[in-house]
Amino acid sequence: MRVVHVEKNVKIAVYDLNPYGKRTILMIHGWPLSGKIFEYQQEVLVKSGFRVVTLDLRGMGNSDAPAHGYNYSRLATDIYQVVKALHLSNFTLAGFSMGGAIALRYMGLFDGYGVNKLCLLAAAAPCYTIRSGFPYGVKKQKLDDFIIQASTDRPSLCKDFSQTLLHAPHSDTVKDWFRDIALTASGIGTIGTAFSLRDEDVRPDMAKVTVPTAIFHGRQDKIVPFELGIVQHKSLPGSTFYTFDNSGHGIFYDELSTFNEWLLEFLNHE
Repeated sequence: MRVVHVEKNVKIAVYDLNPYGKRTILMIHGWPLSGKIFEYQQEVLVKSGFRVVTLDLRGMGNSDAPAHGYNYSRLATDIYQVVKALHLSNFTLAGFSMGGAIALRYMGLFDGYGVNKLCLLAAAAPCYTIRSGFPYGVKKQKLDDFIIQASTDRPSLCKDFSQTLLHAPHSDTVKDWFRDIALTASGIGTIGTAFSLRDEDVRPDMAKVTVPTAIFHGRQDKIVPFELGIVQHKSLPGSTFYTFDNSGHGIFYDELSTFNEWLLEFLNHE
């Protein structure tokens, strides 16, 4: 692990595997998790010759948890600072869930600096909640409930989230692993990013995406509805849509071998 100072007194934990790999993928986790969720992609990608960079968003994992900075623009700026610090170029940017929305903000805010491909993994985008002119996603009350629970009983929130993350049968130990990852997030980071999930809109950022893009989404997703993947596909002309019939939100684990196969297929496609 290395740390990158993204602003005064705020350090981001970065994990840089195979730094001399011929191609690079930067993977952004979702709410309220950490870079650990990509454990079962890292080995496969490294064996395929990739440099694999993951990080913990501010307020989560091993990164600092300041009192501020949980909006998408600040989180995207943190990623930009990591990209600059590691001198990344011609890399694939992959974002899971909220990380997908932040990846889109990065594309809009920084004109996709350094990115040559984009992967949206069960992305909570372009808007996670239903609003005027956008009848997709979840009701804002669901996020309000998350915020209340995070403010009063965050351990139960993390347990409930881990139980809903996956669709296919998995051991209690696996679910406990995801719960434990969620518990490494700070309370302030969990709540701050929940407000962003509820209120942010990355439709203007999507209009600036010009690189080859792949959308990965599970049809059984109970956290980020499958319809949002359809909206992304329609909004990004030329995008490739990988659908997982037997996956919930955790597509990177529910259909692990298929996910890794299709991810490599997209990464290796010229």
